[in-house]
Amino acid sequence: MNADQIYFERAQNIARAPTSVSAELRGRLVPIPGGFFEMGTRKSTFAADLDSPRRKVKLSPYLISPHAVTNADFADFVAATGYRSVAETEGWSFVFHLLLPNAAEFPITPPGLPWWRRVDGASWAAPEGKGSSINGRENHPVVHIAWYDALAYCNWAGLALPSEAQWERAARGGLANQKFPWGNDKTSNGRHQMNTFQGVFPSHNSAEDGWIGTAPVDAFKPNGYGVFNMTGNVWEWVDDSFGPLPQPDRAPPLDPVSGSGGYARVQRGGSYLCHESYCDRYFVHSRTRNDPDSSTGNCGFRVAAMP
Repeated sequence: MNADQIYFERAQNIARAPTSVSAELRGRLVPIPGGFFEMGTRKSTFAADLDSPRRKVKLSPYLISPHAVTNADFADFVAATGYRSVAETEGWSFVFHLLLPNAAEFPITPPGLPWWRRVDGASWAAPEGKGSSINGRENHPVVHIAWYDALAYCNWAGLALPSEAQWERAARGGLANQKFPWGNDKTSNGRHQMNTFQGVFPSHNSAEDGWIGTAPVDAFKPNGYGVFNMTGNVWEWVDDSFGPLPQPDRAPPLDPVSGSGGYARVQRGGSYLCHESYCDRYFVHSRTRNDPDSSTGNCGFRVAAMP
């Protein structure tokens, strides 16, 4: 049995939370109306993302978390189950270099991505490695989360990862063909509406939006559905494998899923590291792919359920 099979089986076999806990977590979710919406964008900025063209899909009504799962939420899960994340099991994760006291101490980087540093001991509970903690960041999104970790939390909570279509409909907040949850302009009345990278990427973050790393999950205003931070802050895992967006046959598909069951999984929404010069994937249609065992300091998730 390889590592991926071990992580998947561990997530699938996690003990379920007591009914009272599951009900409390479910009660936090907000309703998203069913109906038709146009998914994707007219023209892709990154062709490999497969986020164009727009296509009409139909969703049944569902529930989604108003914000990403927090450090406090994940800590409750770990306390109840003893779960060890992929990063904890592997003993390391990737941390953005500007968040480290001395990045030179961590010279190992992924090919072509020198701003990411492999940090021994980095995990959800120690986001910058040994000596760091989530104290004071209990209401920030949990990070260093692999897709398998998100799946384990959902199985414990009696909830699910949203489908990609569910995620995007919730992100749009009832608006049609807009770039952001609040409209088409990146700022509103000159004020930042999300947590991304300002300044010169990757060497200097001017933090004009108020944050260098993660922001609280309820920072900035919610969209028209009462959902927070669907763009920027952290990439969010969804349930779908990566592949083309659902294609209509004769009629718009109902409750579609993306991909074809491949290995890579979809992440949505961009993160605090998205910058217009490098990775401007901070739009409601933006998507990327990642391996389900991948763990970095800008990966989190939110949860969903059917009513």
